[in-house]
Amino acid sequence: MRFRIEQRPEPSARMRVAAPVIATGLTLLVGSLLFAVLGYDPLATLQAFFIAPLNSLNGLSEWLLKASPLILIACGLAVGFRANVWNIGAEGQLIIGAIAACGVGLFYPDPDSILLLPLMFFAGAIAGMAWAAIPAFLRARMNTNEILVTLMLTYIATLLLSWLVHGPWRDPAGFNYPQTALLSAAAMFEPFDYAYRLNASVFITVVAVFLMWLFTDRSFLGYKMSVSGAAPLAARYAGFRESAAVWTGLLAGGAAAGIAGMAEVSGPLGQLSPQISPGYGFAAIIVAFIGRLNAFGIVLGGLLMSLLFLGGEAVQMNLGLSAALTRIFQGILLFFLLAADFFIFYRLRRIPEHA
Repeated sequence: MRFRIEQRPEPSARMRVAAPVIATGLTLLVGSLLFAVLGYDPLATLQAFFIAPLNSLNGLSEWLLKASPLILIACGLAVGFRANVWNIGAEGQLIIGAIAACGVGLFYPDPDSILLLPLMFFAGAIAGMAWAAIPAFLRARMNTNEILVTLMLTYIATLLLSWLVHGPWRDPAGFNYPQTALLSAAAMFEPFDYAYRLNASVFITVVAVFLMWLFTDRSFLGYKMSVSGAAPLAARYAGFRESAAVWTGLLAGGAAAGIAGMAEVSGPLGQLSPQISPGYGFAAIIVAFIGRLNAFGIVLGGLLMSLLFLGGEAVQMNLGLSAALTRIFQGILLFFLLAADFFIFYRLRRIPEHA
């Protein structure tokens, strides 16, 4: 018995919407089986993973705090993804943005200036864009693969961060820990309640979601990006330049990731350390696809992925499970999401034996 993969003449719009829900349900099913194999009660463990973290105000605060950078970065990445510009290096752009913002916060002459926080914001955005401009230039001029270049630049950014916090920027009063000095109060976002870590940086994400919706759904440039991704030949015939889509997509992702790095430094962390991000830049890729590259879908995807981070920490502390469990869930979710997309756009047709 043989099968052939065929492209569907018209993918189902209903299934495109349902695919993330199906992928999430299958992820929970496989997660239950995984917990059972490990010797844990599946229902109790899933309750500890997905429900218990949200049973308190502190849990809800942490949920929104972790969702904010995921949604922000995913909004930037989705701009490029719509044009088939694959920025896989948002983690590195986040790190570079955090470095630039923290550098302004540490070395600005007036640590109490009201201009400090806006300057850090622009430093983070510009640094993220500059880091993303490297693969944009190489792709536009030399037709290099932006997936490989953005990914490799992430390792360079990680090593640069490590060198800074172990070397020239290490806090001399920090008991030899690899971290910078704490930022001043003027360089920090104001928390809504000092009992919790949620702070005003979430408003940046709210604005980013609205701006992405305007760009992708209400602007001509956003329309050109979508056409470039869906029908490259038609886009060239219409005079849409591929290089413009490359630059727009990568710079948008770099700016969003750099701002997210700045928000982490000026929000819950208050300083640079090697653990500036638990993998937000990579997880945001999954968020963008869960949200179907749609601004409001990304919000839901970011909330789900944030819950995976929060639940992973909860079961690690309460049940002694490995911290790698969060990445396992992320990988399973991405697998089922890609599998669902495959069957939305393609189908398996049986080939008769006599053919």
